[in-house]
Amino acid sequence: MTRMLNTHDIPLLMVELVENPPWTKTKDGTIMKYIDSKWHQLSHTDSFKLTKTEGQIWISLFHLLMLPDCQQKYQLDPFRKNILLKLRSYLNDILLDQMPVLVDMRRYLEQLSLMDPPPAKHDLVLEQIPEIRDRILKTYDGRWRSLAKKQAKSVFNSSNASLKTQAASLAQTYNIDMLESLIHDPPKCAVCGQPASKRCSRCQNEWYCRRECQVQHWPKHKKPCGLLVDCLDTVDLKQQSELHVAANHQT
Repeated sequence: MTRMLNTHDIPLLMVELVENPPWTKTKDGTIMKYIDSKWHQLSHTDSFKLTKTEGQIWISLFHLLMLPDCQQKYQLDPFRKNILLKLRSYLNDILLDQMPVLVDMRRYLEQLSLMDPPPAKHDLVLEQIPEIRDRILKTYDGRWRSLAKKQAKSVFNSSNASLKTQAASLAQTYNIDMLESLIHDPPKCAVCGQPASKRCSRCQNEWYCRRECQVQHWPKHKKPCGLLVDCLDTVDLKQQSELHVAANHQT
């Protein structure tokens, strides 16, 4: 919001659109307005009727000038004040009859004309800068074609050896023993809570301190153990099928 109000100064841009609307022109003494993707010839009376585009401009101005957050962050100075006060000449009774909500904005502008601009509240502004993206663009500037050829060869048309290497790397990455070695707390028995060194040989998920605890826990663990093993088998079959299809495409 701060960038929109103070950096790009959208309120003053809206004032410029009100003063010099590109959707209105005069041709041979006739007023024409651009409505619904077409230029329409209007009578003098109809020219005072608000179009959809004009209504959007006034609604935008109303929110930018009247919302409390915008008033606090918009840094009013004498120059901006003088530009905004030009809107008073357009806030006539005909316009206010069509958009009564603008009465409050006319009152605000009248009060603004009688006083100095209030000091703006300066807040800390944090802006995200795409440093990684900019660094990548700078590093590979002029090398995109060669990079695309390399990616097409190594990623999108992988050889059988490459697929096997990737599969082995993924299997090692998601190896249960390797993942558990990263856990700081030692596993505990699912029954008594004591430090455990044995686990279920089927699902490799539950830990036990001794065989007696495993036997005691088996009636409860039997069903989830079977479900987990079935899921793992399904995933393995799917991965093998995908590798087989990829290998066939390669050949």
